[in-house]
Amino acid sequence: MTVHAKTAAACAALFVLSACASKTPLEPEPGETLPPPAYGSTTPSDAEELLELPPQAAPERSVELRRRSEEREDDPFDLPPE
Repeated sequence: MTVHAKTAAACAALFVLSACASKTPLEPEPGETLPPPAYGSTTPSDAEELLELPPQAAPERSVELRRRSEEREDDPFDLPPE
């Protein structure tokens, strides 16, 4: 085998191994605990709740996409290079 073939085989093996993902529920490592509950909360959050993104992290689109092309307005800062 050439060096390139060995490298390609090693990359393929790593790719296949990286595709193997655990499907079990997330739990803290032995001896570790989940973070304390948020201030004012009566129950601690589980792992799934801690992984949910808040609305500010992934906001929904608030603008309508354009359906057809439109002429652009004149841009006073679009100057040719000097």
